[in-house]
Amino acid sequence: MRIEIATLFPEMCEAYLSSSIIGRARKSGALEIHCRNIRDYTTDKHRRVDDKPFGGGMGMVMQADPIHRCWKAVCEELGKNPYVIYLSPQGKTLTQNTAVRLSQMGEEECLFLLCGHYEGVDQRILDKIVDEEISIGDYVLTGGELPALVLTDAIARMCHGVLPSALAFEEESHFSGLLEYPQYTRPEIWEGEAVPEILLSGHHVKIEQWRREESLRVTREKRPDMLEKWNRKDEESET
Repeated sequence: MRIEIATLFPEMCEAYLSSSIIGRARKSGALEIHCRNIRDYTTDKHRRVDDKPFGGGMGMVMQADPIHRCWKAVCEELGKNPYVIYLSPQGKTLTQNTAVRLSQMGEEECLFLLCGHYEGVDQRILDKIVDEEISIGDYVLTGGELPALVLTDAIARMCHGVLPSALAFEEESHFSGLLEYPQYTRPEIWEGEAVPEILLSGHHVKIEQWRREESLRVTREKRPDMLEKWNRKDEESET
């Protein structure tokens, strides 16, 4: 999968995307991620990409033309239009289901993530190119870079070749609709607290049963709303 991040601060995004699992996936070719500086696409000699809002008000608004030029450059490289997502507090809240859907769009698909800044983006460019708006929560950030990185991370880890196998993410919290079971590592006893004996037994069936029960318990205690949804989904699948 190819991901294009259109931003005023590409160095901010690159610092994260060049590290850890995603950084290794980019180097191996499992992921193709580009961070494009919207300022590179302005015709203003001072590289200006914003202006005062019509109607008055505080702050500045990102202009439509530089963003459109950036998007057009990606379209020309691809030979088709990318799927455009605007990171916005007005968008639908990001969920694991959303990340799964986007990760399954196909290896030939390209996601174009538009990062807003200042007081937002000229509505005309949003109307013209955006396919979907996504928010990472009901709060406001300085810009769209952090949401774009969150979305990229959530999608990328499910793409082929990024993690060793699908099991690396399928057993984690939210993927199945439940929270993950507790995890332990060496030493077997720490500060007088021992690892549950079942995990040392080598009995894989019983271990899987324990993990399932613990996953249900943790979800019941921490996110009863998730458990209720999971129970409804389970009942619907049986009918």
